[in-house]
Amino acid sequence: MAKVEAGLRYSESHEWVRVEDGIAVIGVTDFAQKEMGDITYVDMPEEGDEVVKGEEFGALESVKASSDLYSPVSGKVVEVNTGLEDAPEAVNADAFAAWIIKVEMSDPSELDDLMDAEAYKAATE
Repeated sequence: MAKVEAGLRYSESHEWVRVEDGIAVIGVTDFAQKEMGDITYVDMPEEGDEVVKGEEFGALESVKASSDLYSPVSGKVVEVNTGLEDAPEAVNADAFAAWIIKVEMSDPSELDDLMDAEAYKAATE
């Protein structure tokens, strides 16, 4: 069974959000990385790019498939995890440690539309 971390918010498209000082730290769930298999590439936006809730901001590629990433919140990308450029397999090793982007949210109330850990766990069982 895939790991689900308490205290995070989850999207239906299998991204997680952890809020740190008003910044949304976004990654892909353990469930998603298990479904994809070995991640070989992470496509990420640039710092300064705007992301819009529900719209594509990047992609994961694995030996099996390519899967688009959808932003769970809107705002400005303030940091990207450049470590994933050389080590995309970090997503497989620990999906919750291998965040992808950090976003300065333009509307923090968008978090209310996301699932909590219990709801996400129920949705993926």
